[in-house]
Amino acid sequence: MNEDTIIIENLVKQFGAFVAVDHVSLSVSKGEIFGFLGPNGAGKSTTIRLLCGLLSPTSGRASIAGYDVATQPELIRHNIGYISQKFSLYDDLTVEENIDFFSGIGGVKRSRRKERKQYVLEMAGIADRRHALTGTLAGGWKQRLALGCAILHEPAIVFLDEPTSGVDPIARRSFWDLIYELSSAGHTVFVTTHYMEEAEYCHRLGLMYGGRIIALGTPADLKRAASVSTMEELFVHLIEAEEGRLA
Repeated sequence: MNEDTIIIENLVKQFGAFVAVDHVSLSVSKGEIFGFLGPNGAGKSTTIRLLCGLLSPTSGRASIAGYDVATQPELIRHNIGYISQKFSLYDDLTVEENIDFFSGIGGVKRSRRKERKQYVLEMAGIADRRHALTGTLAGGWKQRLALGCAILHEPAIVFLDEPTSGVDPIARRSFWDLIYELSSAGHTVFVTTHYMEEAEYCHRLGLMYGGRIIALGTPADLKRAASVSTMEELFVHLIEAEEGRLA
């Protein structure tokens, strides 16, 4: 039986009268690539911030690698990697300086920092750019470096919030090769994306709309249940069905 590293039970987050996350429940297994889809404003980023211990839930519960998001946020932050939509690296630092910085804040033991730095440089394919300013890197290389910095401390779970936004298709596919490597090594990957072809790469998907999970399953199972052949058709079908239910 697979070990669930993410467990969410009736999670709610309200901002005043607005319910951003509405009784969400799901679980994600060790080594699974879980895709979190939904239109802008659906509640995806708020859910991720809750799971990362950056926000406190209004009600419900969630555990990450066995730690409770409401009572143990600091322990959670030491056991996850996180790439946000808006910030991941310091452009005015060199590649090597970014790695050194994130090694320090990630708590990587000094005895392992050289080894982990070399791993990231080789994984990202930028060993020959180690002294270059990070801001001069092409988008695809920068995102590979960001992923490397997020896993320097070897976290069990990695949260990626639209990590390939604005990156060209070839670089996106290369980035996903790295995600598969992480999954094969036993890391759980929780990823949001607006690219439908990337949704196909995930082991399972959760579609969020209006703060709720409206579909959950493998890409193939969800398409089969909706009698559609593409992820684009599935997305439109599910959103239209939910809007019809709410009308």
